[in-house]
Amino acid sequence: MFFDQTPYDIKLDWGQRGARAAAERGDIVIIVDVLSFSSTVVTAVEHKANIYPYPPPANEQARTYARELGAELIRGRSEAVRAGGHSLSPLSFSSADYDRDFVLCSMNGAACTWIAAQVPALLVGCLLNASAVAEAANLLRLESGAAITVVPCGEKWPDVIGSENNLRPGIEDYLSAGLILSKLSGSKSAEAEVCIGALRSSGQRIRELIWESSSGRELRERGFEADVTYCCQVDISYAVPVMQHNRFVNVLCLA
Repeated sequence: MFFDQTPYDIKLDWGQRGARAAAERGDIVIIVDVLSFSSTVVTAVEHKANIYPYPPPANEQARTYARELGAELIRGRSEAVRAGGHSLSPLSFSSADYDRDFVLCSMNGAACTWIAAQVPALLVGCLLNASAVAEAANLLRLESGAAITVVPCGEKWPDVIGSENNLRPGIEDYLSAGLILSKLSGSKSAEAEVCIGALRSSGQRIRELIWESSSGRELRERGFEADVTYCCQVDISYAVPVMQHNRFVNVLCLA
């Protein structure tokens, strides 16, 4: 079907529906949710933590899942400020989390990850590790022959009902997807080319644009300016989170 961007090697699809389509095609998938699922997972596995994604919400089922694993359920930012513990903020992780297990729920990144869990290879990318995740995906494509789909997760419209029909595109995810796509080898769909074009037209203003984006302003107004600043850094990490036995681990670290 023409919606699947056949016959291109490198594709782009948005959100949960895009993740489902990529999984049905059997593509290698790179999940991109800059503020903050992807940035948090990259940072956590860089510190050798293990992240188990779980679909939202972080309810009793999620807590039961965490207890069964002997893992900590990651809190929302505001809850973590009040009660302590780790949160969706990447800055809540450190080297003290070596070999610890965490369960992470999020409305966008974790939901997309859950949908695409059975693909040939599931990776997490963002600005922090754009070059590393692209290099890892290129190697996996050469080994497997599978196409690659980059999935910017976007945000949710709060007043629209439907788990896969309330997508609000986020420029932070689109620009990061463009950076990753620009480093992937193979024929690129028109959707992928336009995404790369958006990145290039932004020039040196990526940080400024994300800072002023809807998602960036939301976090800043809630007092999490440091998260936005951290997540806008480019290629500061060699960590490549890859799904293995229901968890993300840094098995393809290129450092």
